[in-house]
Amino acid sequence: MAEAKNVQEQDLNQLLKVRREKLAGLQAAGKDPFQITKYDVTHHSTDIKEHYDALEGQVVRVAGRVMQKRVMGKASFCNVQDLKGNIQSYVARDSIGEESYKDFKKFDIGDLVGIEGEVFTTMKGEISIHASSITLLSKSLQILPEKYHGLTNTDLRYRQRYTDLIMNEDVKDTFVKRSKIISAIRRYLDGQGFMEVETPMLVSNAGGAAARPFETHYNALDEDVKLRISLELYLKRLIVGGMERVYEIGRVFRNEGVDTRHNPEFTLMELYQAYTDYHGMMELTENMFRYVAQEVLGTTEVTYGDQVIDLGKPFERLTMIDAVKKYAGVDFDEVADTEAAKKLADERHIEYESRHTKGDILSLFFEEFCEAQLVQPTFIMDHPIEISPLTKKKQDKPGYVERFELFITGREMANAYSELNDPIDQRERFAAQEAAFAAGDEEANHTDEDFLNALEIGMPPTGGIGYGIDRLVMLLTNSPAIRDVLLFPTMKTLGKENQ
Repeated sequence: MAEAKNVQEQDLNQLLKVRREKLAGLQAAGKDPFQITKYDVTHHSTDIKEHYDALEGQVVRVAGRVMQKRVMGKASFCNVQDLKGNIQSYVARDSIGEESYKDFKKFDIGDLVGIEGEVFTTMKGEISIHASSITLLSKSLQILPEKYHGLTNTDLRYRQRYTDLIMNEDVKDTFVKRSKIISAIRRYLDGQGFMEVETPMLVSNAGGAAARPFETHYNALDEDVKLRISLELYLKRLIVGGMERVYEIGRVFRNEGVDTRHNPEFTLMELYQAYTDYHGMMELTENMFRYVAQEVLGTTEVTYGDQVIDLGKPFERLTMIDAVKKYAGVDFDEVADTEAAKKLADERHIEYESRHTKGDILSLFFEEFCEAQLVQPTFIMDHPIEISPLTKKKQDKPGYVERFELFITGREMANAYSELNDPIDQRERFAAQEAAFAAGDEEANHTDEDFLNALEIGMPPTGGIGYGIDRLVMLLTNSPAIRDVLLFPTMKTLGKENQ
């Protein structure tokens, strides 16, 4: 086994050596491809195929990567892959000249070329380009994965996304759709009168969510700072300043584990709208999800795994208490206090911490028994106050707040509030969070005095919401893991994987 591996490595090294020798030969002959600075492209592959009737017999110029090559004496074929797809080219010695044809025969799979020629159809009916000239634009010095087996090593795919994009067309399609999804979101919100803004990534107080921040040191100011975990507190400052509808799409950073749903840096969108509440956020969310799906996929019925998610129907609405009653058979309205809640948790083998109260345990019941059941779009409303430090209280139900989370395919897709705008209440909530941090909760919020000052200036009644953009992309591209929708996901440094 080891001997066979050594032979394979020797063969590979020889192939790599040959490629470098070819490059050296080109450079010695004054044909260094790396000296070429531009190539004027007139069409992409798919454009030519889709508009063949208008382009037949016309001269076009395409550029891309050689993915197949068949040399047959005085005439050959190659297949070139560009942004939109691939197209065949017929390369004949008599058409491009003897010297150019001699060079072409030495091209390797993976080389980048520019081809000029007439559009025609071969005898087998394949739309192609009859090359009148072919230019080597960049020499590939590495070997692409074998075509029919492709790049299947998942770890290598994530580490070498550039190779993954070349070899796997569905991967490229995912990231094209990701771009379209974000563009559609912007179009929708811009059409609703929202303004896109940018807020700081380096902050002295990373608040707005329950998460551990990454910490660093700002040398110029000699201050410790953190990478933001949320966009919330700065966007609310803008609402105070009179910007009635704002949103931001940006990276946030949370010092947490990596799994199929989580990456320590990810794309979050938050928006805030003055003079509305969490019901207004539900309406906006339903409409936006339908709009984006229709714009990007052409339908509101989305296939995810073996399920069809219907974004066209009204989203179900359940309170957290009703969800736990429905899926766990426990009515927390009948649970008297924290002691009774902990007894129930013990009976159901749900782990909790000594500092947890009745509201915390309700949330733990929901996570254990309900989340996985919420496949079709469902708003879970009215969370316990213990887990919602920035949310307005429900006037008719003490201990609960005007908050919802949207779940689809068992995953949280959005988190929204009727925003707390009472500075006195907010200070008390911050104090409770500080106490939780002192008791061992490393994800608790800290008091933000400037934010409190902004609230004292006065913030109107406001609805706010945060969307996990990566999870929305996962849904609309039928991707099972968050790494599949991040171009460059977080990976452990090579050599440290087993440490």
